[in-house]
Amino acid sequence: MKKNSRFYWFAILAAIFAIFMLVSNGTAKADGPYHVATQWKIGGDSWWDYLAVDPASQLLYVTHGDHVVVIDTATGKVKANITGLKGVHGVAFDTSGKFGYISDGGANEVVVFNRKTDAIVTRVGAGTNPDGIVFEPVTQTVWAFNGRSNSATVIDDATHKVVATVPLPGKPEFPVADGKGSVYDNIESLSEIVHIDARTHKVLAAWPIDPCKGPSGLAIDKKHERLFAVCDGVMAVVDAKTGKVVATPKIGDGPDAARFDAKHELAFSSNGEGTLTVVHENSPDSYTVLQTLPTKRGARTMALDETTGTLYTVTGDFGPRPAATAEHPHPHPSLLPGSFVVLVIQR
Repeated sequence: MKKNSRFYWFAILAAIFAIFMLVSNGTAKADGPYHVATQWKIGGDSWWDYLAVDPASQLLYVTHGDHVVVIDTATGKVKANITGLKGVHGVAFDTSGKFGYISDGGANEVVVFNRKTDAIVTRVGAGTNPDGIVFEPVTQTVWAFNGRSNSATVIDDATHKVVATVPLPGKPEFPVADGKGSVYDNIESLSEIVHIDARTHKVLAAWPIDPCKGPSGLAIDKKHERLFAVCDGVMAVVDAKTGKVVATPKIGDGPDAARFDAKHELAFSSNGEGTLTVVHENSPDSYTVLQTLPTKRGARTMALDETTGTLYTVTGDFGPRPAATAEHPHPHPSLLPGSFVVLVIQR
């Protein structure tokens, strides 16, 4: 009886150890290499959109309602506010280190500012509600994608003059440039990506990216020529030469930004549900979800500092959602005053 009893308890302990190892391994995978290192409380009660890191100064620019907040990433302190705007969406930087560009959708303008002083230099008329914005280095032009006029406004970096208006097949979202003269943009209303020749201002192709529906954020692996479009629950990895969808790793819901870290071969999706999905590029056509990091509800947009590998996302605390109306069928919940924060995510 005692011998059987000892065997019984040995079996129980072995089973507990096996379960412990399974849970430990699963937890390690879930935890992954990234964590929320700190939070910077910025304050304010207005909504936000894209954010971007200046590659020259490593300052963080956060669009926040009618202004852009400039944050010193070494201290987490606000360095400046760019004001006099109406409804800002995105920020892009030229390669000279001199000028930055803000898509002010509320004013139907692209606002040019001096990156040394953060002073506004000039304002350039664009289409209706310029939203996503990118700098194209080969042609030295800025591309602002107009969310309500289905077009892109192209601005010369030297003269700050509009050099072209490019018609698009549907509502554009976030753009990227490959550094070789091509610009790509998500067409949210058609679930497509358009490939544009920056030299001729011509749309070369429009590629369906099923099963990704209503794509928002877009990132690019320039070396391997892969695009990463994010939609609710799925990331479409697209061959930038052929338009073929080569992989569809699962991500969280409510994404609005994607980034790619070339050093570590990782694609990121910031999801409004309150997660960050980290996807490892095993090869140009093979991808594995490495980590699903809890962040905070509403943290749907993101910036990557390509020098340090640090990621930034923003959100706040929310009150009740207003009742839907004909003009606003999907209203945002109210943002509690003073709750706006930057989450700093590091390896």
